[in-house]
Amino acid sequence: MSQSIGATSAGRGRSGPSGRTRILLSVPAAEAGAFFPPDTRRALAALGEVREIEPKELMTPESFRAAAEGVQVLVTAWGFPQLDAARLAAAPDLRFVMHAASSLHALVGDDFWATGIPVSQAGAAMAPAVAELSLTFTLSLLRRTHRLDHALRSGASWQAAREVERAREIGGAVIGVVGASRTGRRYIEACRALGADVMVYDPYVAETDPLGPFCVTLPELLASSDVVALHAPATDETRGLIGAAEIAAIRDGGLFVNTARPSIVDMDALYDAVAPGRIDAALDVFDAEPLPGGDRWRALPNVLLTPHLAGATADSRRRAGRIVVDEVRRHLRGEPLVHALSRADLERMG
Repeated sequence: MSQSIGATSAGRGRSGPSGRTRILLSVPAAEAGAFFPPDTRRALAALGEVREIEPKELMTPESFRAAAEGVQVLVTAWGFPQLDAARLAAAPDLRFVMHAASSLHALVGDDFWATGIPVSQAGAAMAPAVAELSLTFTLSLLRRTHRLDHALRSGASWQAAREVERAREIGGAVIGVVGASRTGRRYIEACRALGADVMVYDPYVAETDPLGPFCVTLPELLASSDVVALHAPATDETRGLIGAAEIAAIRDGGLFVNTARPSIVDMDALYDAVAPGRIDAALDVFDAEPLPGGDRWRALPNVLLTPHLAGATADSRRRAGRIVVDEVRRHLRGEPLVHALSRADLERMG
C-alpha cells in the first residue's frame, strides 16, 4: 500500500501543492522500517513531500506513471523496476535518484545515463558490516570453531572433538585479500589491528596508495596466504577470477572466505577442494539463492555458512537511511554529492 509522509494531496507539476520537493520513497516493506526508523523518516519528510510506495506496486506502466507524476527525487532499493526510456518518460520532472542499497546494475542502463540525471547510492553503509562478518569468518576458521561446533553437535565424543586440528591465532597469520574495495579496506584495517600480516591483490591500486607496498600478484597471494578473503566486485573482469587453477594454488590447510559474490569463484572447483578437507571455507554467497535444503554445501563439517546477510545489520540499515537523507539534502542545496556514481564508476563496481 502507498502512503504519504507530510502531505495530504498529490498535486501536479514539479512540486506538491505546498511548493515542496516531491520525493517518491520506494523500498520493500520488509526493509522500510530498518532503513527509515521514525527519526530518519522525519528528517526525510523535512526535505519535501514524501510519498511511499513499495517497488512491487510499480511494475506496470500505469502504476509507475501515476506514482512518478511530478516526482523530482526518487529513493529506491531492491526490486525497483529499471529506469528505462518508458519509465523515464513517465517521470519528466525527475532530477535525482538515490539508491538506498548498493548495486545499481539492475536500476540504471543506457537510457538513464543518457539523461544526465545524477545518481547516488548508500553502499558505503554496508562496508563495515560486510568487513565485520568477513573478520568473524576469518577468526572462526582460524580457531576451528566451525569444526569444533560440528563435532559436538553431531555426537562426537568430547575427546574426539578436542582432537580437531589445533587452532591458529590471527596474530602473525598471513591474510590474502583479493580486492581493495571499501569493504576490503575495512577488513584489512581490522586484520592488521589484530596483528595479522596482510597482502593484497588488486590491479587498480596505485603505487602511491597506502596499500601499494602490500600488493602482490594473485599467484603469490594464493600460495602464501593462510586465509584468502574475497572483497572484489562482481564485474565481467572478475567473473571466474578464482578458478580451478587458483583454488589448486591455495596451500593445503588454507582457509577461504567469500562475503563478496559467487561469480568471482568457480564454486564447483571450490567444493572439490573443500569436500575432502584440503581447505576449509566460510561462505555468505552462493550460486543458488536461497540455498536449497539439500544443497551439497550444507553437509560439510569444515564449512561455515550464512544466508547472504553480511551487509544486513540493524546498524548498516540505519546508516544507509541517514546517507539517503544526507544525499537528498545535498542535492536540494546544490552541494556536491558524497556518494554519486558515474557510468565509469559502475563498470568497476558490483
